[in-house]
Amino acid sequence: MNFMKRISIVALFAFIFFHANAKTIKVVTTLTDLKSITELIGGDKVSVTSIATGYQNPHFVDPKPSYIISLSNADMYVTIGLDLEAGWSPQLLASSRNTKIQKGSAGYVDASEGIGLFQVPTAANRAEGDIHIFGNPHYWLDPLNGKVIARNIANGLERVDPSNKATYEANLQTFYKNIDDKMKEWQAKMAPFKGTKIIAYHNEWVYFEKRFGLQIVDFMEPKPGIPPTPSQLVKVINEIKSNNIKVIISSPYFSTSSSDVVSKQTGVKALTMATSTGAFPSVKNYFDVFDYDINQLTAALK
Repeated sequence: MNFMKRISIVALFAFIFFHANAKTIKVVTTLTDLKSITELIGGDKVSVTSIATGYQNPHFVDPKPSYIISLSNADMYVTIGLDLEAGWSPQLLASSRNTKIQKGSAGYVDASEGIGLFQVPTAANRAEGDIHIFGNPHYWLDPLNGKVIARNIANGLERVDPSNKATYEANLQTFYKNIDDKMKEWQAKMAPFKGTKIIAYHNEWVYFEKRFGLQIVDFMEPKPGIPPTPSQLVKVINEIKSNNIKVIISSPYFSTSSSDVVSKQTGVKALTMATSTGAFPSVKNYFDVFDYDINQLTAALK
């Protein structure tokens, strides 16, 4: 065997050995938006799976054995936190028996840390419907909160994989810049509609509403989590007529039947918006969520 061939074989084995031993950080997230942001921060250093889909109500996810298997092998777990996933996340984590990702461990990331929360109740009153005791948990629908989420995820990656801290920090700065650049575009598109009154199906849009200057005046649900009633539909129809409201916004996981009734009575446009990455085929990442929703809204409001 000649010298050059021996060098090539050694190089090949070195390449295989390096890549076989290069550890990929396995991350499990509760939501697809967290998955998208983790992939943007982690790059090729991470392998990420999401438990919920983008078109699924994140409050209600049926635990499956496959989720427990993924969690048992994970190096890091990222949750929206508060009580959004309270109905399914704790039992999945406990069943995984993975000490690396339990609450308080290095691999546990609560994406809500540092978020300025809206609608924090002064008292928990179940008569008011599905009230979130820590505040409204749909905070990822403000893209500037995406920067806080990304910082929390980068912190988690740096705890479990400190050798690649420089990579994560560089990707984080790129993410910040991309959010800031897109914010200029999104706010310019929404500026003509500042103060516009709209109806929402469920109380999950407050962060989006505040960031982009909309005014949600009522909900299709009479109380959070309570399906629309005939009396509530009459109330909403009257509000639409008296305020010249043009749009009802909802999510992929809610029935459109009540909105369709109101639409036929008033001519209001019922929009099914993207609440998460993957809600529709064209919504492939966190930035696409806002591109999709803002394009939908501005087209309907013109």
